Amino acid sequence: MRRAHREGGGIMMRKVTILLLAAALVAGAGTLAAQTLNSGLRGPAPLNDEGPAPPMAPNKNTAEKEVRNYPEQPPVIPHSIDGYQIDLNGNKCLSCHARARTGESQAPMVSITHFMDRDGQFLASISPRRFFCTECHVPQSTSNPPVSNDFVDIDTLLSRATPGGRR
Repeated sequence: MRRAHREGGGIMMRKVTILLLAAALVAGAGTLAAQTLNSGLRGPAPLNDEGPAPPMAPNKNTAEKEVRNYPEQPPVIPHSIDGYQIDLNGNKCLSCHARARTGESQAPMVSITHFMDRDGQFLASISPRRFFCTECHVPQSTSNPPVSNDFVDIDTLLSRATPGGRR
């Protein structure tokens, strides 16, 4: 009886070993396949290598306003801001977008919300918490999106709605 029990245990141990080896082979093949694929955002670099960074695409540099995709979206920056100083010592954006400068620059004035403190009280100058423009506003690149996107803005969704639907 002991011998039969030992033999049964040996068969079970062999099955477990074979299953573990098969799982290791599948995992290894999957890793090898993932490392050799030339797709996705990583490019041809293997998973354990960093690979070269793709070249930076130039920023858009126009005077045109971009359409916003959703309510409360911060406007994007339609021009290059390379070399702009935006720190505790100064804010180059305000040389055109400050209330006193928009007449000569023809740039849109900073939103009135940027003159409010945390309690909703209006200030004479830009609120310190709104001073660093690039925390919310970003320049736009001329590159194509790296991944596909099927985003539809609210106006398009509303125009697709049926006449009896909610608007």
